[in-house]
Amino acid sequence: IPVFILAGLLVHCVFLVSIFDIYFSSPLVHGMTPQQTPLPPPAKRLVLFVADGLRADSLYELDSNGTPRAPYLRGILENNGSWGISHTRVPTESRPGHVALIAGFYEDVSAVAKGWKENPVEFDSVFNESKYTWSWGSPDILPMFAKGATGDHVYTFCYAAESEDFGAEDAAKLDIWVFDHVKSFFNSSRSNQTLFSALNEDKVVLFLHLLGIDTNGHAHRPNSREYQENIKQVDEGVKEIASLIDSFYGNDGKTAFILTSDHGMTDWGSHGAGHPSETLTPLIVWGAGVNYPQKVTTQLFEDNFLKEWKLENLKRLDVNQADIAPLMASLIGVPFPLNSVGTLPLEYLNTSALFKAESMFTNAVQILEQFKVKMSQKKETTLSILFTPFKPLSASEQINILKKIRLYIEQQKYDEAVSLCKTLINLALEGLSYYHTYDRLFLGLSIAVSFVGWTTYVILVIIKAHTNLTKTVSANKKKSTVLFYGFASAGMIIAFFLLIQACPWTYYIYCLLPVPVWYAVVKEIPVIQDLATNVLSLHIGQFIGFLLVCILGIEILVFSFFYRSALTVGLLVFAGWPVITQLWIQAKTKALIWTLLCVILAIFPLMPVVGREPNIPLVIAAGLLTILISFFSLASLCKSENKYKDNEDLKVYFYQMFSVALSTYVVGSTHNSLKIKQGLPVMNQIISWMTLVFSPVLLLLSPTFLFERLFSILLSLMSTYLLLSTGYEALFPLALFGLMFVWINMEQEALQHYGLSLKPKLAVFNFTCTMDITQFRQLHLDDVRRSFFFVFFIVTAFFGTGNIASINSFDPASVYCFLTVFSPFMMGGLLLLKVAIPFVLVSCAFEAVQVTTQLSSKSLFLIVLVISDIMALHFFFLVKDYGSWLDIGTSISHYVLVMSLTIFMMVMNGLAQLLTTQRFGLPRRNKHHSM
Repeated sequence: IPVFILAGLLVHCVFLVSIFDIYFSSPLVHGMTPQQTPLPPPAKRLVLFVADGLRADSLYELDSNGTPRAPYLRGILENNGSWGISHTRVPTESRPGHVALIAGFYEDVSAVAKGWKENPVEFDSVFNESKYTWSWGSPDILPMFAKGATGDHVYTFCYAAESEDFGAEDAAKLDIWVFDHVKSFFNSSRSNQTLFSALNEDKVVLFLHLLGIDTNGHAHRPNSREYQENIKQVDEGVKEIASLIDSFYGNDGKTAFILTSDHGMTDWGSHGAGHPSETLTPLIVWGAGVNYPQKVTTQLFEDNFLKEWKLENLKRLDVNQADIAPLMASLIGVPFPLNSVGTLPLEYLNTSALFKAESMFTNAVQILEQFKVKMSQKKETTLSILFTPFKPLSASEQINILKKIRLYIEQQKYDEAVSLCKTLINLALEGLSYYHTYDRLFLGLSIAVSFVGWTTYVILVIIKAHTNLTKTVSANKKKSTVLFYGFASAGMIIAFFLLIQACPWTYYIYCLLPVPVWYAVVKEIPVIQDLATNVLSLHIGQFIGFLLVCILGIEILVFSFFYRSALTVGLLVFAGWPVITQLWIQAKTKALIWTLLCVILAIFPLMPVVGREPNIPLVIAAGLLTILISFFSLASLCKSENKYKDNEDLKVYFYQMFSVALSTYVVGSTHNSLKIKQGLPVMNQIISWMTLVFSPVLLLLSPTFLFERLFSILLSLMSTYLLLSTGYEALFPLALFGLMFVWINMEQEALQHYGLSLKPKLAVFNFTCTMDITQFRQLHLDDVRRSFFFVFFIVTAFFGTGNIASINSFDPASVYCFLTVFSPFMMGGLLLLKVAIPFVLVSCAFEAVQVTTQLSSKSLFLIVLVISDIMALHFFFLVKDYGSWLDIGTSISHYVLVMSLTIFMMVMNGLAQLLTTQRFGLPRRNKHHSM
């Protein structure tokens, strides 16, 4: 069996990683020649302000008394410049947002996982193409553009990473730091001749990264006074810097200014997914070469923003975020970044028609260059007979279009030239996407075939080893040798094909995986034949009914990933389970409590996602409730006639209860301290980390009797969970654990009901007693329901309090008891721990169910594996990389979730065994009975 589990883990890791190779590999290609507009540019220098985390509506809308939040910028867009909304893409994080703005391409989804600080892929940017770039701001963003630059013409000035503190008095000081440093930089340049002459060169970029708004949004929400005050301060700062730069250059009218944002933010202070509040960012452009405001009478947009912002009469020019990079490049006359896929937004330019046409032509040639490189790469790695080129953009068609555009420009038909350029850009982008996804169908099919094979194999293993549906069939040696050689030669043929096409090594894994998997299935043909005869002898009606119930159950699980309310429906059906199966007749009280707890738990999926509104009193209430329940449980434990009870054991429970009380106090005092802007108290931080480290240790000191150990697990996990809670979710583990507790009891009743075994006394049941192998029973149809309950409870543990499939439903406030300084990986780790805690509770209860129902843990676990694999196959076909970015993000995270769930369950199975069976011995003073 360990070999089987190892194989399972490997196969599932391949399935999980495959999705990134198939759908989300890096779109970048290298080897293009830089393209530059041949005409003199309108501006000598460009100032880029990026207000991190600024929403479009927060900047443009008027206050309740009708005054603009940012008076200076409002004046600019009404009198001096052009404005619009820049549409960003998912994931709406700082790193991909800045890459789109400054390098002009959208990083593939996996780049987020590669960290904020480094450059996982080499890419070209406007900064790299400039003569000099000076940048001020966050150490998370600036270094990645300096690092990717050739030579040393990109200079960065960053504050210390510790300054990014969500618990600080006011994060606006991060922006004031930037403005002050820019002012002193220009003042010092007057006495530094080299710097002074460098600043007076052409093709200079000044980049101000303003992180205050984002930090205040995370800490206080975008509708807070702090966030809105910060916008006012940024407005003041932009005004001062603009007038400082104009006077420094003697008002030569050769400076272009751009203000935008990398992403927005939800009302509950997070970002990362595709909600409009995250993807709509402001764009205001003014200065050299930029159009003045254009007055219009009507504008057609699907949203009602113009009316809300009182901007109906000023032309709104929307762009995609990557279009800003070519705009910056053409304003100061540098080559377009090599990997840029943005289209130059001509309506922002106030230049000659010739300049617009030439710039657009440069843009088209630059994107066409990428298409050519991508095509030649694909051609080299594909057999010529199998290669299907992108028809609409054949070599002759390319030459034809380019000639036509040149001719239009010479004939001064600039509008025709521009529209043909746009057609060429769209074709080239389509072609890029075509070659980028060229192998997708073939790889996807390989994985799907492996998936089906693996699931079939697991079903066969269950039937063969854990049921009495089949007779033991002797293997035919001759046949199996033929089979082996047949599959081996098929594998060799596949490998040979991949070899001549010089495919990457991962392709070998995906394409060869079906061979051993299906070999294992086909080897079991006698079992399949035997099974078929057995199934046919059953009642066909019963068999079909059973299959339909299974399918319905799995579909409800799949549905619950999209609509959490499906879990409520499922739990309400569960509530009626004792009635449907007549179990309630033999255990009325248990059945009643089961129904009641199912209904209580069914409320949670209907609640809004966690983190929208913090509610600390609820967390404190959950802590007090836990302590209250503990007292009752301890009292009943002391009363019970358990000869194995020990005073030392009671001490462990008191320590755990004290830990829960301490956690409750820490949560309350930390959030109060942050409210009055005094930061995170050091003492609280120490207690939080100590609780995190020591609560598992206390757990392992408790007795291993069934209920006592489970109760100890609850107390231990609860003390950590409370520290990570901000609202009603603190009550969730209590409700879930209550249900798990009753579930263990109900399963005993079910066993008796089906006459599978006598009812053991649960009170004296000990996890550590090794079970006699001969006592294990064979699987029964009811065990499929048991496994389904487990998978359902696991999914409920995941989605009960929020949609964890969406990055933006994480609230940084959850980790404020541990740290408030921004640290993506530490915060991510703590949030994952929070997600895992309900998961551990369910796993431990399942472990108890396996032990008390006399099943080997392998057999039930295998059924669980089949259920989750069928779900994963569903999501594999639902993965998208087109459509709205919200859909794409959700589809990936669903698949990754189910796959990690399966891998995670293998790990959890082991962890649950450890948590329930291991015990540290303490030196005892008094004698005690041993079992």
